[in-house]
Amino acid sequence: MKGNFIYSNPTKIYFGDEAQKHIQDAVKPFGNKVMLVYGGGSIKRNGIYEDVISALNKAGKEIIELSGIMPNPTLEKLEEGRKIARENSIDFILAVGGGSVIDYAKSVSVSAWYEGDAWDNFWVKQNEPAPDARLIPVGAVLTMAGTGSEMNGGTVITNTETKMKLTKVFGDRVMPKFAIMNPRYTFSLPKYQMVAGIYDSFSHIMEQYFSDPDDDSTSDYISEGLMRSVIASSRVAIKNPEDYEARSNLMWASTWALNTLIGRGKRQDWMPHMIGKAITAHTDATHGMTLSGIAGAYYRYMLPYGLKRFARFARVVWEIPSEGKTEEELAMEGICALESWIKEIGAVSEITSLGVREDIIPAIANSTIINQGGFKQLDRAEIIEILKSSL
Repeated sequence: MKGNFIYSNPTKIYFGDEAQKHIQDAVKPFGNKVMLVYGGGSIKRNGIYEDVISALNKAGKEIIELSGIMPNPTLEKLEEGRKIARENSIDFILAVGGGSVIDYAKSVSVSAWYEGDAWDNFWVKQNEPAPDARLIPVGAVLTMAGTGSEMNGGTVITNTETKMKLTKVFGDRVMPKFAIMNPRYTFSLPKYQMVAGIYDSFSHIMEQYFSDPDDDSTSDYISEGLMRSVIASSRVAIKNPEDYEARSNLMWASTWALNTLIGRGKRQDWMPHMIGKAITAHTDATHGMTLSGIAGAYYRYMLPYGLKRFARFARVVWEIPSEGKTEEELAMEGICALESWIKEIGAVSEITSLGVREDIIPAIANSTIINQGGFKQLDRAEIIEILKSSL
């Protein structure tokens, strides 16, 4: 491994089909007033809400609820949460849901007691909270696997006025103090959302894996194992969404895909995420599907710049024989295998169905943050070309 790095992850994981039994003890150290944040109310239909409320009551907590956290949390919704947190002097935020809800909780955590423009300071300027800043600790009860937000400091907020969806990855202080991970809590998720989460986690791994082709990094060997696990478990889960082993493997793999471990000491790409977030900012499309929708076009475009790594991807992850093939032929077969798998699991393979039209592509390109960590730094014209090839 070439890079120098520091690795730390303070999140405590409670995993398994009895993980919810630990909620009561997990919340005890964090003060009396708990803000319970969740989405559209599905947790009230599937019994998760009752589990959580019962545990909080047994722990003697005062509960202030904030529902309606949308799949792409907006700046307006963040301001609502900040106001509630301040007015009620919230001691702890418990997020019950998927990545968007957990992202939202962390966003409220850092901004509730910040006196300035939180959007500008944290998401535009990418600043960390001051060392003495008052933060609200966060915990998570995961109901959708895919984002890894339960074990990282990542937050994503959409500014609907500027059409910008921005990510800020905060340090250890903002990471959830604990995460309750019961794979059965994901069983009631609609298949479309399950598939979106599967591809999101897979893309997280790829965007860290496709970076430096000449670095023999232990992290890449871990990434290959994670990708193989996701592929195998996805094929089981799409046939039987209540296969516990498959769903538990998908949940655990998605956590390790983005808990910062496999990216340590490496350059990282993240351009598919930047393009995907720009698409979402203009269409409100499901995040994971924006990533699958551009994957074929993006990786075909990048193949000449990372040929060695793409060939390894084909050989190791997809188990494509290399005998009698050039490195380019092998690499292209790997991308074809990726595209076939995307269709096999029912993920979106183009972006027209997500509401993208050719006439809004320049605006999407203008909203795309350009990273420098991949095989090649793209310019606006290249992003437009990739988007057009994804229609």
